[in-house]
Amino acid sequence: MEFTQDKIDLIERIIKNDRKFANNEDLYDDFFNETCKRSLNIVKTITSDATLEAYLKKIANTSILNVLKDSGRLRRTKEGFTPTKEVSIDQLQNEHNSNTGNIYANTKIMYEPVNIKETPEDILLKKEILQHVLTSLEKINNDNPDKKYLQIFKLRYDNGMTQKEIAAEMDLSQSEVSKRLFKLMEKIKQTFN
Repeated sequence: MEFTQDKIDLIERIIKNDRKFANNEDLYDDFFNETCKRSLNIVKTITSDATLEAYLKKIANTSILNVLKDSGRLRRTKEGFTPTKEVSIDQLQNEHNSNTGNIYANTKIMYEPVNIKETPEDILLKKEILQHVLTSLEKINNDNPDKKYLQIFKLRYDNGMTQKEIAAEMDLSQSEVSKRLFKLMEKIKQTFN
């Protein structure tokens, strides 16, 4: 499947608006190709423009990080990802002590990025996914009322009960509860395909 021009323009805009694109413009083709490769199945299935854009932002972010790591421009640290060209203050002071002249002429100052926990797109995406799961769960439960999928789901995920506690509550064996939970998750996954 080929991307339509509006999808190509959307991916291009998302990549160019990403803060990691600055100073890495020479890798644009790699960013674009990786994003397209990863988003092919998503673009086929999502019809909502807002949802598609939210998904593509996540995919582009991951693609850009992967390309930057593969090209040796980023490395993982305890705090997250750090550019490999970053120079420590101690190293600069050592260079200053050994050299004369302006040591800061070629120094690039890097600021720590602000870590925003959830963007509005993340919230919208989670809400749409949860709504889809709920709709699927209700349909699956209505199709199989004797399995009591909805009751098992609520006890497990809303009440946080263990399979053993659910088995005692519903007068079932623990293995039966386990089987039903597994079957339910498989059926919900199928609705996403």
